[in-house]
Amino acid sequence: MTDAELTETEFQRLAADTLARLAEALEQGLADAAEVELQGGILTIDLDAGGQYVINKHAPNRQIWLSSPRSGASHYAFDAARGTWVATRSGRMLADVLAEELGSLVSKPLALDRI
Repeated sequence: MTDAELTETEFQRLAADTLARLAEALEQGLADAAEVELQGGILTIDLDAGGQYVINKHAPNRQIWLSSPRSGASHYAFDAARGTWVATRSGRMLADVLAEELGSLVSKPLALDRI
């Protein structure tokens, strides 16, 4: 199943579940280094050291979009074979990108492998 094959209902469920799991994992992993807020389908991560990440669902394209102060904007489509969200350009998994970028910014590893 690709993003084009997801129904609107499936997309909304998968995206909401992913954002909720990310919010929970990041609240724990970044507790001393960032403010994490999920509201209205938009996940905002405000780093204490400066910089903001915004992750939201984009229903028309059935994608999750990431705005990163480090790598810029990227779009992720659901890859059912891998069971995760994968960047449309680079092929990298959303969880890997966030774990790498946020982990290096706060100087500690983040466990996002279940996302």
